[in-house]
Amino acid sequence: MKRKDFLKKALPATMLPFFINGINIKAMASTPMLEAIKRASIKNGRVFVLIQLNGGNDGLNTIIPIDQYSNLSAARSNILIQQSKVLALTGNSNTGMHPAMTGLRSMFDNGKVSIIQSVGYPNPSFSHFRATDIWQSASDSSQYLSSGWAGRYLEDIYTGFPSGYPNANDPDPLAISIGYAVSTALMGPTVSTGIAISDPTSFYQLVNGTVDPAPSTPAGHELTYVRLVLQQTQSYNTTVKTAAQSVANKATYPANNSLGDQLKIVANLIAGGLQTPVYTVSLGGFDTHSSQVTSAGTTDTGSHADLWKKVSDAIAAFQTDCEQLGIADRVAGMTYSEFGRRIKSNASLGTDHGAAAPVMVFGKNVNPGIIGANPTIPASVTVNDNVPMQYDFRQIYASVLEDWFQTSSSKTDSDLLLKHFDTLPIFRATLGVKKVQNSSSLTLMQNYPNPFKDFTNIEFISPGGHVELRLFDSQGRMIKTLINGNVAKGNYTEILDGNNLPAGNYYYQLITANGQVGRHLIKM
Repeated sequence: MKRKDFLKKALPATMLPFFINGINIKAMASTPMLEAIKRASIKNGRVFVLIQLNGGNDGLNTIIPIDQYSNLSAARSNILIQQSKVLALTGNSNTGMHPAMTGLRSMFDNGKVSIIQSVGYPNPSFSHFRATDIWQSASDSSQYLSSGWAGRYLEDIYTGFPSGYPNANDPDPLAISIGYAVSTALMGPTVSTGIAISDPTSFYQLVNGTVDPAPSTPAGHELTYVRLVLQQTQSYNTTVKTAAQSVANKATYPANNSLGDQLKIVANLIAGGLQTPVYTVSLGGFDTHSSQVTSAGTTDTGSHADLWKKVSDAIAAFQTDCEQLGIADRVAGMTYSEFGRRIKSNASLGTDHGAAAPVMVFGKNVNPGIIGANPTIPASVTVNDNVPMQYDFRQIYASVLEDWFQTSSSKTDSDLLLKHFDTLPIFRATLGVKKVQNSSSLTLMQNYPNPFKDFTNIEFISPGGHVELRLFDSQGRMIKTLINGNVAKGNYTEILDGNNLPAGNYYYQLITANGQVGRHLIKM
């Protein structure tokens, strides 16, 4: 969505600010995706929490490919975490976490985190606004959609909105966003589908039925009364207040942690009985062009370490709270950022806008472990080299919709994501997962010769069915599709003509019904 269209549609929306101790809160009304999710959640009560890391997170210093450490040292010696300080992961000797992520590492070791490696999309944008728009609209990088993926689903299912909401059957907000503007995902074809839970005071004033003191003027008492009436008559205030008052948080959340403050409210409202199936929260500061680390000698401290300590501590407290409140079986969440960072660091102890990065999905009902391989780091990289995409972010969306919320694949394909995306084995099969990919059954050999000058051979074994073989350059742009169609089970060799390719690093990716896998090649 273009910026002017976003502002045009967002500004006239029927959405007013609602503050919880200074944190801006909006209650999102019915959208097509959310209504489908809600229908399922009435039966299974599942809730999903989206945690956006605004700015573009450096994935290589978050989930660290230890088996690539030598090449990483050559590419980013001034910011790379010392290998001795990398947090080891149980059962994954080749991969570790940033040393500030002790809470998430403990959750991973206890089977409550699934890491999806190198998530992105073909031909990535390095603009914050545009990249966020792509993630929220679920568009291709070449598309400028006028609606979000949730808004499109709304138009298909609930053409009469917002008339008649809330009602006796749907008294609760269908999504609550805490501390973040209305997502492009909730934009309908003409207006925002967000409505207001309007309150100029804090969450606890709402819960206690108090308001900010009026000015000491002759009309002060009248103003106080008007504010109280306004607070009490907001569409969803009553249900939110009832939920908040019915239960108290049990876990101890970290102090001075804005993400923890947001997640504390989410846990409170879920445990309080709201049927709201989707919550969104966010934390900014991940645009680490400089001072990502304190110094080349102390790379485990600095802004990136501070950010991930906040994220890790907040999620760990939230998970503990959910377990102590008895809601953990039906709550899951994910972290994501609009893009990753470049492989090579810069001279300012930072990293520049990049392509793919890891995504973490957490909760008691995730398949624990790592999906995908560690990104391959070439021995020699330039300032333009990026982490190549392994998984399209829309595969995660498809997995959440189809496997967590049990929406139909036909509805997901046609109305929400606009095309088919294979799901990933993120959630436990006991939840009714429709399909589990097994990339270990794929065989993609290293091209030969490599490096190559004119031609190189790419060999793979097909399990049969649809096969796609794609070539990407070092910036993550898809250069060409070598194969795209149905093939029989068997061994295949594809000859890549590199005469028209500039010298540099490239990546080729094999996609089949069993999963996907990629490798690095070098053109001389």
